[in-house]
Amino acid sequence: MLPDMADMDFDQRLAEFKHVRDRLVAEVGRRIIGQRTVVDQMLATVFVGGHCLLVGVPGLAKTMMVRSLAAALDLSFKRIQFTPDLMPSDITGTDLVDQSPDGRREFRFVPGPIFAHIILADEINRAPPKTQSALLEAMQERQVTVGQETYDLPAPFFVIATQNPIEQEGTYPLPEAQLDRFLFSIHVPYPSAADEERILTAPTGLTSEPVARILGADQIRALQEAVLSVPVSRYVVAYATKLVRATRPADPSAPDLVKEMVDWGAGPRAGQHLILAGKAFAAMAGRAAVAVDDVRAAAVPVLRHRVAANFAAEAAGIDAVGVIERLLTDVPEPPVRRYAGLAVGASAE
Repeated sequence: MLPDMADMDFDQRLAEFKHVRDRLVAEVGRRIIGQRTVVDQMLATVFVGGHCLLVGVPGLAKTMMVRSLAAALDLSFKRIQFTPDLMPSDITGTDLVDQSPDGRREFRFVPGPIFAHIILADEINRAPPKTQSALLEAMQERQVTVGQETYDLPAPFFVIATQNPIEQEGTYPLPEAQLDRFLFSIHVPYPSAADEERILTAPTGLTSEPVARILGADQIRALQEAVLSVPVSRYVVAYATKLVRATRPADPSAPDLVKEMVDWGAGPRAGQHLILAGKAFAAMAGRAAVAVDDVRAAAVPVLRHRVAANFAAEAAGIDAVGVIERLLTDVPEPPVRRYAGLAVGASAE
C-alpha cells in the first residue's frame, strides 16, 4: 500500500506518485499486452477523479483492461451490461415493500449496481435515453435519486464506459451533455504487430494472472490531492484557453478550417479537463509542473468527443481528430514574456 504522503515534501510526493504509477502499469500488464497509452490515460482519469469512455472494435480487451485496473485497486467494482431494455431502476436500485413481524408495511431501498467505486458501463450506447439520464446524474453529482430520496454514491466514484463504434443497430447515441462529462474519450487501437504476436503466443491462462492490489480509497484520495497540487503556469493556462477557443467556429480566433468544417466546438469544461489531465500526466512522469506538451498530449482524448465535424469535413475525409491535430500544429503558443507567475487550481465542475 501507499505510504502516508502527509509527511512528504512535494518532490517526495512526485517520486512516490511515479513509483505507484509504474507499479499499476506493471500489474495491469500481467493481463494486458501493449496498449500503454490507453492504460496511462485510464490511470490519469482515476488520478483526477474523472470518467472515461473506451471506444474500440470488439476483441481489443476493453473490458479486460477495466477489470485488470479494478483488480489493482482495492475498491468495490461492478459491471453493468447495457441493453435496450435496461431501466433506470436496474442500475440505481428500487424501493421494495417489506412487511414487519407486527404486520406493518414499509418501503426499503435496495441499492443497484451503481453503488460501487468503479463502474464498468459495458456498451453504454445500448441503453435508452431514460437510463442514460440516470447515469448522467450519477456521473455529474455522485448521487442518484430514487422516488423522493437522494442517495450519495461511494467515494471515490469512477465510470469507465465502453462503446463499439461499428455497430449502430439497437444503439442510442450518447447525448452531448453526457459525453461532456467524460474526461477522456479513449480510442483503443489495434495492437502493433509485435504485441499481436505476443498475444497469439501467450498462454490461454493469461487473463487469470493474479493482480496485486496497490491502492485503496484513502490512498487514491491522497494521490488525487497530490495531482491537484501540481502547479500550472499562466502560460500553460493561456495556451489551453487558445486551443479550446480555436475549436469554436464563431470565435474570432478560430482558423478557417474550423469555421468551414466544425458545427460546434468545446466548452469551458474542456479547458478545465485539459488542465487536470496535464496535471495528471506531469505527476505520473514525476515532473513538478505542467508543460505545454502535457496539454498537447491530452488534447485529442479530451477534445475528440467535444468537437462536432460537419458534412464538409466528412466530404473532405476529415474527422474531429483530424481537426484537433491541425489545431495542435496551427495554434501558436502565447508570448512567454506576458505570463509570469503560477496558477494552481482548476476545478472540473
